[in-house]
Formats: sequence, C-alpha cells, structure tokens
Amino acid sequence: MKNFFTSNYKSIIAFAMVLALLAPIAVLAQDNLNITKNLQSTGLNVLGGSNTDLPTVIGNIVKILLGMIGVLFVVLIIYAGFLWMTAQGDQAKVDKAKKLIYEAIIGVVIIFLAYAITSFVLTSLLKIT
Repeated sequence: MKNFFTSNYKSIIAFAMVLALLAPIAVLAQDNLNITKNLQSTGLNVLGGSNTDLPTVIGNIVKILLGMIGVLFVVLIIYAGFLWMTAQGDQAKVDKAKKLIYEAIIGVVIIFLAYAITSFVLTSLLKIT
C-alpha cells in the first residue's frame, strides 16, 4: 500500500490539475455570445471602471497583486502541509516542510509590512502637499 501512494500521488495530482484547468472550458462553452462584452466590462471594473486616472489604476493593480500573493501563500502552506503529512517519519522532509512554512509566513509578513509602510508614507505625503 505504501508503494502505491508514493509512486502514484504525482500522477493523481497531475490528473486533478488537468481536470481543474479543463473545467472552465466546459463552462465557457455554454455562453459564447457575450464573452467579449463581459470580458471588456470585467476589465473596466477591475481597472477602475470609467474612472481611469493613474492612481486608481495603480491601486487596483496593487490590489490584484496582493490577492495573487495571498493565493500563492495559501498554495505554499498547503504544499508544505502535504509534504509534512507524506513525510512518513523522514526528518529531512519534515524539516523541509517546516522551513517552507516559516519562509512563506516571513515572506507574506514582509510584503504586507512593505505595503503598509508605503501606504502610510504616500498618504502622509498627500496630506502635506
């Protein structure tokens, strides 16, 4: 049983990823009439709608990037947890998973502190000028 899981878990994960990537295609096949119109309106909403001044667009792009960083953090934590759970007593794998969790947390803390400091400084500068 141990050999089955250690040899096939990569192929199971790859199959699940392929299914996850193909699922939206099946959904989009239902509505091919308004896709371009919907994508254009979604793009305008994400980038600030009709208000396309530079600070709004940059702020929305920063929000999108911070959201992606949050998703990346969650993926790293799940991957590290998977490594830890499948370590099967191998201390090197457990240490690798702990190190990955630690580094992911430190990375997210640094990124959000940098965002907070930058936001504070820019807000203070705008109030002064």
